[in-house]
Amino acid sequence: MTVPYEVAVRAEAELGEGPTWDAAAGRLLWIDILGSRLHTYDPATGRRTLRRTEQHIGAVKPRTGGGLVLNLRDGVGLLDPDGTFRWLHHEPVPGRRANDAAVAPDGSLWAGTMRYDEAPGGGTLSRLTGDGTAEVVLDDVAVSNGTGWSPDGRLMYYIDTPTRRVDVFDHADGRLSGRRTLAVIEENAGFPDGLTVDAEGCVWVALWQGSAVRRYTPDGELDRVIELPVALVTACAFGGDGLTDLYVTTARVGLAEPPALAGSLFVVPGAGKGLAQPAFAG
Repeated sequence: MTVPYEVAVRAEAELGEGPTWDAAAGRLLWIDILGSRLHTYDPATGRRTLRRTEQHIGAVKPRTGGGLVLNLRDGVGLLDPDGTFRWLHHEPVPGRRANDAAVAPDGSLWAGTMRYDEAPGGGTLSRLTGDGTAEVVLDDVAVSNGTGWSPDGRLMYYIDTPTRRVDVFDHADGRLSGRRTLAVIEENAGFPDGLTVDAEGCVWVALWQGSAVRRYTPDGELDRVIELPVALVTACAFGGDGLTDLYVTTARVGLAEPPALAGSLFVVPGAGKGLAQPAFAG
C-alpha cells in the first residue's frame, strides 16, 4: 500500500506546532514551541529559514501589511518585515505560556494560553484586534489548542485538549454562543491538538499520542484517518499551490527513545482543499 505522507522537512523539533500557509510569500510557517524557533519552508524551492525567539513561542501568523504576529510566552508581539520586534499586547503571567492561535475571518487574532503544568482553568482564549485591544473570550481553559472557522464564518471550532472534545460555537461579530460537542476522541486514540477546516467545512484534527490526523464532517462523523509514523502529532494546515497539500507538525518532547522522524514536518499531497486563511489585521 502506498504511504500517503511524505517528509517535507526532517527535523528534531522538541514541540513542533502551528503550521500556517503564508500565501503572500508562498511558504509555510511553523514553530518549535519549547525550542523557541520560528521555521519557514518554501515547498517550491526547498528553501528553509530559522529564527530563534527570545522566549517560548505558541504560534505565528502573517500580517496584512507584511511581517508576522507572534503569540509568545509573555504576550503577543509584532515582527516587522525588516526584522524589528515590538509588543502589541504585553501581559506576562508567571507559570503561563502561549499556545495555539488562529486568525478569524475579520482579521482578529484569537490567541490561546496555558500553564506549564497544564492546570485546569489556568489558560485562556483571547481575541486581539490590530490596535492591540485584547478581550478574554474563554477564561476556564486548561490547554487552549486548535481554533478554526467554518467556510461562512458562522461557526468556530475549538479544542481544550484534556477534555478530549472538539467543540463548536455559533460565531457572529467576534462573539461566541451555543457551545456544543462536535466529536469526542476515544481514550485509546490520543488527545485532540491542533485543527484546520477545509473548503467543504470538514474539520481535520491532529491527535497527540494518537499517531494520526482525523477528518470529521460538519455533522461530526469521522470519514478519514491519516496515520503517521510518530505518536505526537500536533497540528495541521493546508498549503501549497491550490491549498491541496496537508502539512502536519510533530513533536518528540518527553519521549525516552523518540522515533527517527519525531519532530519532523510531514506533508500529505493532494489531501483535500483548504480554505484561504486571512492575515492578521495589525
